[in-house]
Amino acid sequence: MNISFEGKRAIVTGARHGFGRAITKAFADNGAQVFACDAVEEGLAETRKLCGKACETRVVDVTDRAAVGAFVDAIGEVNILVNNAGGVLGQVHHPVEEISQSDWQKIFDVNVTGAFNCAQAVVPGMKRRKQGRIVNISSGAGLSISLTGIQAYASAKAAQIGLTRQLAHELGPWNITVNNVAPGFVRSNPTTERQWESYGDEGQKRLVESIALKRLGGPEDIANGVLFFASDLAGWITGQILSIDGGK
Repeated sequence: MNISFEGKRAIVTGARHGFGRAITKAFADNGAQVFACDAVEEGLAETRKLCGKACETRVVDVTDRAAVGAFVDAIGEVNILVNNAGGVLGQVHHPVEEISQSDWQKIFDVNVTGAFNCAQAVVPGMKRRKQGRIVNISSGAGLSISLTGIQAYASAKAAQIGLTRQLAHELGPWNITVNNVAPGFVRSNPTTERQWESYGDEGQKRLVESIALKRLGGPEDIANGVLFFASDLAGWITGQILSIDGGK
């Protein structure tokens, strides 16, 4: 099957490395015009270089509703939104009684409120055209527990999955699908590399052995799931969560 996005315009958030960069490249390689954004400028130039003329980059903080709105207004028509921005923001596990309000809120802001802000900005245009694709990137942590033990991360990703299902039912009458990709552990950025190293040889072996396919996946595996949800092949699929984790 050939998936083409010729004539489509896509936004990918959190695009400076990892999943976001792989997703941006996958759309660009398959004909889309991609607008890749991140709150941090470092790395965006490399994303643009890898993706070529089909990619434009912007510095946008998805937690800033006004900035997101201005970004979308400047772009114009958007057919596809991929809410990839998120993560743990450099945090590590601490006992629940030691978690500050600020640390808790920051993770919710980027993983949940950021996805909501971006969806809110693109939906009016999608409704006018009676067509659109929104794909949220959650995590296996939102379906089970976080390997890092970060309470806010597991909670925020579960909330994002709830947002996915709710928006799918709300936006379905306008032929807008909303789906969710839940990656397993993938070595995709500096944070996951540090996490991988922290396990040591024995911990790494146990992690791989817990996967049905007995190997780790890569960012391209996540991008492939996103392309499917964004394609015409998934026209009658909405409100769904696709775990891409090698089998758990």
